[in-house]
Amino acid sequence: MDMLLNPLNRRHRLRYDIPVVPGAFPLVGHLPAIVGDLPRLLRRAERTLGSHFWLDFGPAGQLMTCVDPAAFALLRHKDVSSALIEEIAPELLGGTLVAQDGGAHRQARDAIKAAFLPKGLTQAGIGDLFAPVIRARVQAWRDRGDVTILRETGDLMLKLIFSLMGIPAQDLPGWHRKYRQLLQLIVAPPIDLPGLPLRRGRAARDWIDAQLRQFVRDARAHAARTGLINDMVSAFDRSDDALSDDVLVANIRLLLLGGHETTASTMAWMVIELARQPVLWDALVEEAQRVGAVPTRHADLAQCPVAEALFRETLRLHPAVTLLPRRALQELQLGQRRIPAGTHLCIPLLHFSTSALLHEAPDQFRLARWLQRTEPIRPVDMLQFGTGPHVCIGYHLVWLELVQFCIALALTMHKAGVRPRLLSGVEKGRRYYPTAQPSMTIRIGFS
Repeated sequence: MDMLLNPLNRRHRLRYDIPVVPGAFPLVGHLPAIVGDLPRLLRRAERTLGSHFWLDFGPAGQLMTCVDPAAFALLRHKDVSSALIEEIAPELLGGTLVAQDGGAHRQARDAIKAAFLPKGLTQAGIGDLFAPVIRARVQAWRDRGDVTILRETGDLMLKLIFSLMGIPAQDLPGWHRKYRQLLQLIVAPPIDLPGLPLRRGRAARDWIDAQLRQFVRDARAHAARTGLINDMVSAFDRSDDALSDDVLVANIRLLLLGGHETTASTMAWMVIELARQPVLWDALVEEAQRVGAVPTRHADLAQCPVAEALFRETLRLHPAVTLLPRRALQELQLGQRRIPAGTHLCIPLLHFSTSALLHEAPDQFRLARWLQRTEPIRPVDMLQFGTGPHVCIGYHLVWLELVQFCIALALTMHKAGVRPRLLSGVEKGRRYYPTAQPSMTIRIGFS
């Protein structure tokens, strides 16, 4: 950890009477420690400074971070705004649901949310669309014998998302290339010159948006077709409030972004845990054999409690989204502190996912905490998807595709008499920001 903090900046300082974490570097702040070892950074700050402290996110500025469980309530608070997200990542998230509040958020969300509910996903045949794509990919892993798992789950998720849009197979390489360039906007320095990430990322975004506008036009020209994009366009056009197509295009692009890296990371961690713990694999195989086929409807998911528990426990222990930024619109009481209006806030989801105050034996991977529960799923149990007005609209879609993946993986590998095995170390090379991911070098063998 000390290697990731600035040894020349260890002076203790206060900002608005709240301590600033020492060790920030010029320009990049605490980002090296946030990216490289966020859990230890949060634990150290809590131990030495208390439950409230400032972290420096470099270009994104300083955010007041609170590890008191009271901070979770900020996700529902009427005087806390999500608009800070757009200011931090305007090129990617401007005009999308995650960066809007109030009436603008409700208008856009209400116009498309029906397509993402279990009924809408079933009517659009999303499970039937995904199942053969997932089966084909895990069969390819079986035939190859070993894979670099995060690269493979990332490619699989892109193929699933592109299949939602009806992109022909021959066009996929071009979309892959543009998507990778789009992601450069996450870390692009604010220098707009030919050949630099900002210029390439903006060009890729404009190309993708132009393609999405054509999808919208095609959906309107063929209104009788089914599919998620067609259903989103149809629901959007039926909404009571007139919204521009810019809103629809921005949120379809959000689907492309939000459904890729976070879900791919969770999928990779699921395979890693199955390889690390043979008892988990045996339980999943037993369930998959009993079910007999990859589920295609949300009504079928109740038959797969082990796969669902694997999905939920992986998200808890290895959260793909580690931090959420917000802004206080009014002065707030947060734990034992008064927070001034206008304060930029950081809600550390990673900390709450592994907090002993919220979970028994939080560092242990336990399916039993889900299989043996008698109460309904609580907001804190699915905090990776947010809560309140900003709960992730793709929750049911992710639930479906990850359970499908688990069953397809178990059926395919067991039929061949093989199981996942770790071929490399897990902890070295993990990343925690802007999304959390296992190392790109982790290899899984099937033998």
